[in-house]
Amino acid sequence: MAEHNDLGRLGEELAVTWLTNKGYRIVERNWKIGNDEIDIIALKERENDRFNRGAFLHFIEVKTRKESTIGHPEQAVNRKKFKTIQRVAGIYLRRHPGYAWIQYDVLAITIFVNREPEYFLIRDVFL
Repeated sequence: MAEHNDLGRLGEELAVTWLTNKGYRIVERNWKIGNDEIDIIALKERENDRFNRGAFLHFIEVKTRKESTIGHPEQAVNRKKFKTIQRVAGIYLRRHPGYAWIQYDVLAITIFVNREPEYFLIRDVFL
């Protein structure tokens, strides 16, 4: 197996743990349509929700990189990748109707040699 695949799997495991600790309930992992997938689909109640909108369904793209001086993991999500995520999310929503509120997020994880991973959640992405 290629090293980048191992790093991606590690990142997704770290992401699930981190998101769960932040109050997300994981609904799906690696939800696929053909060769395209959404890394994580999760539910989370809105904090300070004065309008009582209920839980948001989050479509989360996880990007993991080793420590580097050349860019950040989140830079790997371009317009083409985002459009793919939107298309796959649309199929998911047609197959699983009833979610009033959705959101697209990117969770960037940087792995370091001598310290804990760094997490950077970009909420409500639109490209």
